[in-house]
Amino acid sequence: MFISYRCTSAFALLLSLCLSAKGQVKSLPLKDLLSAVSHYSPSLQTDSVAITIREAQEVATKAGRLPSLRLNYQVDAGTNNNLPGGYFANGIVPGNSRVRVEGNASAALGDLGIAGFDWEVYNFGKFDAEKKAAHADVEVERARFARSKYEMQAYTISNYLQLLRLQNLLNIQSLNIDRNKEIRQSIQSLARSGIIAGVDTSIAEAELSKSRLNYLELTSQFRQVQLSLSAISGLRPDEIQPDSSFAAQLAQYYTDGQLQELDTLAHPAINFYRSAYNNSLVREELIRKTYNPKVSVQAALWARGSSISAADEFRDLSKGLGFERGNYLVGVGVTYNIFDAKRKRLQLNTQKANTNYVAKELEEQTSLLSLSIEQANAALQIAQERLQEIPHQLEAAQAAYRQKLSLYKNGLTNIVDLNAALSILYRAETDFTNANYSYCKALLQKAVNENQVDALLNALK
Repeated sequence: MFISYRCTSAFALLLSLCLSAKGQVKSLPLKDLLSAVSHYSPSLQTDSVAITIREAQEVATKAGRLPSLRLNYQVDAGTNNNLPGGYFANGIVPGNSRVRVEGNASAALGDLGIAGFDWEVYNFGKFDAEKKAAHADVEVERARFARSKYEMQAYTISNYLQLLRLQNLLNIQSLNIDRNKEIRQSIQSLARSGIIAGVDTSIAEAELSKSRLNYLELTSQFRQVQLSLSAISGLRPDEIQPDSSFAAQLAQYYTDGQLQELDTLAHPAINFYRSAYNNSLVREELIRKTYNPKVSVQAALWARGSSISAADEFRDLSKGLGFERGNYLVGVGVTYNIFDAKRKRLQLNTQKANTNYVAKELEEQTSLLSLSIEQANAALQIAQERLQEIPHQLEAAQAAYRQKLSLYKNGLTNIVDLNAALSILYRAETDFTNANYSYCKALLQKAVNENQVDALLNALK
């Protein structure tokens, strides 16, 4: 959708109107503001740290393939008095393998050194599934960050545009104050000459005061938007002055036909939900692989010393220090819990439900994005038609005011008619600014919905 020549002329007219209101101030280009926001915004910093955490977790996942090597050395003193019979140790019954015919409460001292090696060499795809799941978590966080950054861009641009609107309204209000001052000066001259009644002076003072109050209200709104942008950019509020040529640049971008192709598939909002959906699918595969058999290589090397001799003699306790016997054991083991099938099925059903939920969210966001694009196009069409028509209103209001002011200065009309003409002119200028704002807002909304923000920003000066 291209903007017409009349719309372009209207932007030029608005630009000249605003620049004539007051002197130029150093403006902050939108690109510079967005750059400050991307480096400072607290919410973006939080999302960035979240990516770092996920990346660290992905690196840590690779350590799952490493074997374990446990070293243990102990010196123990106690009795060696046992009977045959099986029991479940449950980790609390010390080892004591000697069986005695008669009870013996004599103390014995011994030491033990163990090196145990355990390496899960193969688990039928679980390692790869864990790696993919960790990487999918990273992709979700990156997509979340990209979505947050895109939303922050849209928020910043919207506020920047609102700041430009308020700046234009302030300029218009400043012009209105100047006109009221001119009317008051004319009334005072005419009243001193006895041409008009002095009551007109009071009416003019009231209108001037009203204009000043409106200016103060607009100044307050302008300051509030500056503070909002300052909070996310780290810039001082008074540094955030909008570029008055931004609206004209934006209109020129669409006039020149620099539109990019619709790219909703790569839209950050869609990418986030797509990555969440892929993550859930990867999690399903991880659950399947988690309950597969595990093949492990195990090895142990240990040595012992004891104050009890090989002939079952209780020697001096000092004889228990120092290794006397050594052993090793190497083996390959396969572990599989046949009752894990039920657990896997229940956990997998839960994950599949989550996958279905995320898929529905993806469908919903896709539909909402399509709706937003249609709404933005409709709003853009109406805004363009308004902007094409409203210069007629402005030109007529300007002509009417000039005529009424000339008639009043010559005593051919009254203050009521002059104020009415002034109000019509002020409303036309305000309507023009609001129409310009609505058009620019529709253009930016279109760019946001169609994933063209970066292309738009690159085209702007």
